[in-house]
Amino acid sequence: MSDLDVQLPSAFDPFAEANAEDSGAAGTGTKDYVHVRIQQRNGRKSLTTVQGLKKEFSYNKILKDLKKEFCCNGTVVQDPELGQVIQLQGDQRKNVATFLVQAGIAKKENIKIHGF
Repeated sequence: MSDLDVQLPSAFDPFAEANAEDSGAAGTGTKDYVHVRIQQRNGRKSLTTVQGLKKEFSYNKILKDLKKEFCCNGTVVQDPELGQVIQLQGDQRKNVATFLVQAGIAKKENIKIHGF
């Protein structure tokens, strides 16, 4: 048995690259990303969350325009870690991204769409 050198494959972390990007961006502060995510509720129901908008924007006014534009309900939630987060009913990821770009709230390259 000593003749065989068994090499175990090194542990591959598929999220190492994503974590490195996030920690590097947070450390430098040059990129402020707006994260648009989807959360599955029950069955076909889902929630779209928007976080990372600048503090100077009025979240309630943005929410009012989003609700009117996409005919859905929503709310602004205060999270202890993430700050204020906009929640919308349904899968509105692409709609929200285009709305934020057209309204001039965020640039297209600063918006990250997550999910599925």
